[in-house]
Amino acid sequence: MTKHFNKKSEQEKRRNLRKNMTYCEKIVWQHIRKKQLGYRFLRQYSVDHFVIDFYCPELKLAVEIDGESHNEPGKKKKDISRQRYLESFNIKFVRIKDEELLGNPEKAFGKIEDAIKALEKT
Repeated sequence: MTKHFNKKSEQEKRRNLRKNMTYCEKIVWQHIRKKQLGYRFLRQYSVDHFVIDFYCPELKLAVEIDGESHNEPGKKKKDISRQRYLESFNIKFVRIKDEELLGNPEKAFGKIEDAIKALEKT
């Protein structure tokens, strides 16, 4: 499993990202940590050289928080390419934009909960 997941070489990157979480990441973490949704989520989980904001290994569910940097030119293409690569590991994605989370947090959290319910059925 360590061949692709949470490589030692990415450990420092993951640690720095955990220490420097964005405001929106902190909000989501407060909602999903400690099995509040019935499953354990991990912060800053890596697959090869890509780091996922939040990951539930049991469901293979990634939750990505898209902030301002994801609107930069060329970033959307990289995000799509990155997501396709990670999906090749059978990882499902939920993407939440900062504006979405700040504007209607219940709806944003509902996206995560809906994804969990859908994966429980499979």
